[in-house]
Amino acid sequence: MRILLLSDIHSNVEALEACLAAAPPTDATVNLGDIVGYGASPNEVTERVCGLGGIFVRGNHDKVVAGIDTLEGFNPIAGVAALWNREQLTSEHLAWLRALPKGPVLSDISSVQYVHGAPDDEDRYVVTLEDAALQLRQATANITFFGHTHIQGAFFLRDGVVQAVRPAYATVGKQETWDLQLESGLNYMINPGSIGQPRDGDWRAAFAVFDSEQRIVTFFRAPYQIRAAQEKILAAGLPARLATRLAAGS
Repeated sequence: MRILLLSDIHSNVEALEACLAAAPPTDATVNLGDIVGYGASPNEVTERVCGLGGIFVRGNHDKVVAGIDTLEGFNPIAGVAALWNREQLTSEHLAWLRALPKGPVLSDISSVQYVHGAPDDEDRYVVTLEDAALQLRQATANITFFGHTHIQGAFFLRDGVVQAVRPAYATVGKQETWDLQLESGLNYMINPGSIGQPRDGDWRAAFAVFDSEQRIVTFFRAPYQIRAAQEKILAAGLPARLATRLAAGS
């Protein structure tokens, strides 16, 4: 089975459409949360991902925008964007966001699970080796796909030692892929990266495809019409930082 892994779209429809155009044929779609927030196209993105269907887990921005969590813990810019996104969304889209399930959600594939932040806390950031060690050593599934950090790559546990791997791309502007062959018997945490607001120094939209039979995760980077996304943010009166950071991948 080939699974399309999407995460952290953040109301960036230009980036989402570029990823879907770049994606190969797949059998299923999994969305790891933060569909909305930050960007200026919340209804367009929500409509598109609803149409894709598949498995969903909720993200922290989804919860705040939908009104089931508070702004506590959000920085001022994130808070402004969350409230603006809430005001723009239709009642149907807000209701759909409120109904998104809390992770982890189990896959039909044996020993695979999906979360937004971490298995033990949907809002936890897994960024460092130490962060990953706690999760990998207590994992109940061999493979955990997660989002939240906006950093594409993976952590794995081998012989009691946690290691990290990041895709190595040849360019900074073209569509590219990078394969990670999973080893049997190891525990993995794998992040497909952020579609709408990457924070790993690469401005291109990020996603991944998991081939469960070959046990290969293919990471993708896709250029998109970033200027159009930036202009929508500025035209909406959202903080300019939300537009400028897209070009820096930060």
